[in-house]
Amino acid sequence: MTTAAPWRKQKPWSRPLADLVGPAIAPLLAKQGFGESEIILAWPEIVGPRYAAVSEPIRLQWPPQGPRRDPDARPEPAILHVRVDGGLAIELQHMQDVVIQRVNRHLGWRCVARLALKQGPLERAAAVKRVAKQPGAEAEARGVAAAASLDEGPLRDALARLGASVRGEG
Repeated sequence: MTTAAPWRKQKPWSRPLADLVGPAIAPLLAKQGFGESEIILAWPEIVGPRYAAVSEPIRLQWPPQGPRRDPDARPEPAILHVRVDGGLAIELQHMQDVVIQRVNRHLGWRCVARLALKQGPLERAAAVKRVAKQPGAEAEARGVAAAASLDEGPLRDALARLGASVRGEG
């Protein structure tokens, strides 16, 4: 008589990507003052798609740690540095109280006291531009054919390039 091996629960071979990404980027975020990746990963949910498209959190700057009387007391809130691209910097400055409230509500405690806005190009936008694909020869030919009715010159060349990039993505 053979004895059947007891059924053992096996671990699944696949794991959620979030379980792998968090530990991998945690040291990099810690260098920028982020104790966890939640602010960066949830930025579009925190500020909404309009502001997420033109802003990104850079770092959290914590106040200097002096001698505290109560070791169980929460730390002083930090300054959240945010890079903003374009003309929405002034609008985001006017909305900073709402953004601070949303960040703190998302984290569940008063983590951020104020925002420091830095105007400049976004890092992720530069990365997207680096990987943008170039239109193929067929798309370029269709772009040139579409602009053929115009006189030769810089306008015709610009429209041909625009037509090639639009037709190349579709």
